[in-house]
Order: sequence, then C-alpha cells, then structure tokens
Amino acid sequence: MSSTASSRTSSSLLATVALLAGCATQPERESLPASVMNDFRHWIVESEQPAANTSLRHGVLDIDAPAGVTVWLTHELVGPVRIDFDATAVSVGGPNDQVSDLNVFWMARNADGTPVPYERRNGRFAEYDDLLAYYVGLGANRNTTTRFRRYVGEPGNRPLLPEHDLAGRGVLLAPNRRQRITLIADGRHIEYRRDGKPLFVYEDAAPYTRGCFALRTTFSHLRIEKVRIRRP
Repeated sequence: MSSTASSRTSSSLLATVALLAGCATQPERESLPASVMNDFRHWIVESEQPAANTSLRHGVLDIDAPAGVTVWLTHELVGPVRIDFDATAVSVGGPNDQVSDLNVFWMARNADGTPVPYERRNGRFAEYDDLLAYYVGLGANRNTTTRFRRYVGEPGNRPLLPEHDLAGRGVLLAPNRRQRITLIADGRHIEYRRDGKPLFVYEDAAPYTRGCFALRTTFSHLRIEKVRIRRP
C-alpha cells in the first residue's frame, strides 16, 4: 500500500472539527471549508491486502483496491452533520476497475461508545460488525445491490430492513460517472442522497449523534473528491 499526502497543515480541517463539536462561534449553518482532503495525515487506511494503492493528490483521494479497504477521517464528528462528496467508480482497464462497492460509514463508534480505534481492523468487512454506525453500500455485491444498515455493535449481525434493500439500474453504479453523495445525521433524521435524490430516509428512535466517517470499497477502484463537512 502506498499513501501520498500534501505537506500542508490542514488548519481548515481543525476548524471543521471544532465547529462540529460545537466549539466555534460561526453561525450554525455556515458552510465549512472543503479542504479536509488536502492533508492525508488526517486519514487512516485499513487494508485487507498490502497491494492496495491509496493516494491523495490535489484533493483527489484515489482508492485502488484488490480487496477490502476502509479509509477513516481521524476526527470524530458531532451532529447535526452533513457530509458531501463527489465519487466516481473508475473503469479504465485497471486490474481493480470492477465498478463495485462505493460504501460509507458515518457516525461510527465502537460498541462501548468509544471512538473508533484506527488501524485496529484489517479491512475485512466482517471486522466492522461491532460498530455502532450508519452504513450504505452503493453498488455492493458486484454492483447488484444498494443497502442501508444501522449497525448495532453485534458481530455477525448487520440488520437490514426490506425497504432498505434496493436493486435495479437506477440505484447502482455506472462506470466513470461522477455523482454527488450526501450523508445527513440530524438528530433522529438520517438520510442518504445521490445527486440530490434521497435513496434512504430513516427516522431513528435512538440516533447515533457522534462518531467517525469512513469510505470503503472492496476489489474496486474509486475516486473521491470535493469532500465538504458542515451543518445540515
């Protein structure tokens, strides 16, 4: 695995974290700087195989993975929070260009409520079963399903409601198509949008109000850019 990072200190990321933690004086709805991607020291890669190539150049996170890879932002976010980013499933003839698994965790914590300990897990999907988190797998299972799950911190248990198990061309990945993904955790209101269209809307009676954000894929090649974190 190779990791390339900008040498600049991401002061805007620190401002982002402060605002989400309620420690800043800016108006609640003010947009936050989009430069959280500019310093790879604020991201941790958990990779199932050392051959995974994860790099960050000019604000573009490239995840080229022959097996499971999870990339965590190493700052806990406190809700309400909205995360936006552009994502492309790359298909240009590379060995991992399989167009599959644009996956995310958000508001993720350990089952005991402590922050996620980065690099504890080895990138295998089952290693994350013990999280408390929201999760969406867009174009998972070799681009045949799109699913929302609310993880409950129990190994082997990934609850899935029938209405959160989607299939069909309109909810899967298309090669080399940039799409805007939006994740929202606003009290009980949990939402996942693609290109402004809600795919999942969930009212959580016991919401996860703080936690970490991660991007994940397996045997695929993703390009992530224009990450923005702010209040809903």
